[in-house]
Amino acid sequence: MKKSAHPAPIHRLALRVREVGQLFNSMDPTPFLNKDLDPAAEVFIESWAAGYSTDSRFHITIHLEKLPPEQDPSEMLTGAIHNHFAFKAERTRRVLRDLLLQGRISLLIGLVFVSLCLLAADVIDKFGAHTGTSIARESLTIVGWVAMWRPMQIFLYDWWPLWRQVKLYQRLSTAHIQVVEGK
Repeated sequence: MKKSAHPAPIHRLALRVREVGQLFNSMDPTPFLNKDLDPAAEVFIESWAAGYSTDSRFHITIHLEKLPPEQDPSEMLTGAIHNHFAFKAERTRRVLRDLLLQGRISLLIGLVFVSLCLLAADVIDKFGAHTGTSIARESLTIVGWVAMWRPMQIFLYDWWPLWRQVKLYQRLSTAHIQVVEGK
């Protein structure tokens, strides 16, 4: 495997919080490693990370005003943040898989429907060339191709934003997390 001449860029984010609990959703009763991030913290981290190229690596430094006296929270926070974004990556991957399945089913239905419409347009064409048959033939052709819009939308446009989100969440699930004391 050939190594790139340019290493992946590293981008740094500094989060400043009073206490560890500020990073997590206060309504979530699960232990920290399985807890959801606070929605505001999650949006902040995601929007910051989304601004960088897909080959970027992330370093997140969490500045706590005062470290808890019982233990160093670095390992717990690293695991919690990694677990949170790994879960979001897997959930978004499932949404993408479901969308692509819907696209394949829609494509099959669309192909059958457009084929039937085009066959019906050919049958109508055999009745002669007058205004009524021309309108019916053209209408069936248009309706048949309009039925192909949804599968084409899925395969041309809808999948790649989800794929980009999966990649972002994967990168965030492996971000280097550092916890330091101080403002």
